[in-house]
Amino acid sequence: QVRLVESGGGLVQARESLRLSCAASGISISNYAMAWFRQAPGKEREFVAAVSWSGDRTVEADAVKGRFTISRDNDKNTVFLQMNLLKPEDTAVYFCNADQPGNHNYWGQGTQVTVSS
Repeated sequence: QVRLVESGGGLVQARESLRLSCAASGISISNYAMAWFRQAPGKEREFVAAVSWSGDRTVEADAVKGRFTISRDNDKNTVFLQMNLLKPEDTAVYFCNADQPGNHNYWGQGTQVTVSS
């Protein structure tokens, strides 16, 4: 059974930091591109950041560029999202995603991030 378990969310004030983790089981993330998405209340799920299989390439959404950093530790089968200078508009449920194009795609259950002004 494949599981992606996000953790590290919480309630913080604006300009503070959080580090999200996504621990995978049932798959080896070294065979997957990994990404973070988020969904705010009343809005569609949106892309946040992604990291390549080896971790040498990353891409971030314009809204988080320069503030959020995605990374991966294939030995620990875990992906991270370092979020700095958080803003109230970053408030959302954050989801981890594992993707093998044309093959398998998996989602975690999400972790809530709330940023107060």
